[in-house]
Amino acid sequence: MNLNQVKKLMDRKKNSSKGENGYALIIGGSEDYVGAPALAGLAALRAGCDSVTIAAPEKVAWIINSYSPDLITHKIKGSNFNIKNAKEMVKYAELFDAICLGNGITRKADKFSQYFIRKSPRLKVVDADALKSMSFKDFNNSIITPHEAELEMMLANSGKEFLLPKLKSANAKEKADILQGNLRYFLQNNNVLLLKGATDIIISRNKVAYNRTGNQGMTKAGTGDVLAGLAVGFLSKTRDLFKSAVAASYVNGWVGDQLLKRKKGYCFIASDIVEDLEKLNLAAKKSVSFSKKESSKKKVVTKPVKKKVAKKKVTKKKTVKKVAKKKPVKKKTLKKKTAKKVIKKKVVKKKKRK
Repeated sequence: MNLNQVKKLMDRKKNSSKGENGYALIIGGSEDYVGAPALAGLAALRAGCDSVTIAAPEKVAWIINSYSPDLITHKIKGSNFNIKNAKEMVKYAELFDAICLGNGITRKADKFSQYFIRKSPRLKVVDADALKSMSFKDFNNSIITPHEAELEMMLANSGKEFLLPKLKSANAKEKADILQGNLRYFLQNNNVLLLKGATDIIISRNKVAYNRTGNQGMTKAGTGDVLAGLAVGFLSKTRDLFKSAVAASYVNGWVGDQLLKRKKGYCFIASDIVEDLEKLNLAAKKSVSFSKKESSKKKVVTKPVKKKVAKKKVTKKKTVKKVAKKKPVKKKTLKKKTAKKVIKKKVVKKKKRK
């Protein structure tokens, strides 16, 4: 994945109308974690979808309204999500192209998360606390984004604890092989695993990708919420699970690397990443113009070399032809001259005899 490929995912048709580029729903938030769904929602908008709605408990939703006018909120009664809300949310989610679940939802909503993930057939991104009580068999049409600790919990819930020692001592490629080989049922149900780490590993049923953008500053709170928001933004627009996961991972790390260079240290925060996402298009345009300049330079260098070689070959052939023409001309003239002398001698002898 590179900036030009990301730009293609974000491009729109000239005649596109509102809604064609995706409606995203983010389910999350609690009294303790108000900012998490807001960060995810703004990142989803930056990724290119047309509209983002955040379903959150009432008090949390009102705070999000005051934080950003770009975000729509759907207010849930109570202070936390519970099993009573779950059926309503499964129906409500049918209005959207993709759903992100888990940002700031806390473990109090475990039963809600279990019901929603098992019952909703919509395209989903599942993150954070929504993963911790789940088994790999519960998912369908989903991108899941665990870090190593969350992956360990999910493997334990799935009865695959025996993989933990192997994964701890493995490098990125070995981890990908182990997980792809042992999570076949999960991957065959149209799911993608995005394992966050120093090298992000993105695994689908028949593909594996590695992302090495990002730095140590990405361990700060909120960067995972931005990643999940980017993923649901790309997913609501493209409907492609694997490409959306790879693009989100790349963009999140790339912006983090730019912030590290500009701020000259790890003082950047998650909201800085959201603000810097607008610079993606400019960076993509610069990379395109730079590649065009390089290709034109290469063409200018190769053309004169070819012409020089061609001229040398032609001159050699001409010299050979000239030498070949001179030799027979000399021989013919000598023969003609000798023939005239012989005739003259014969005429002289005949005159003497007379």
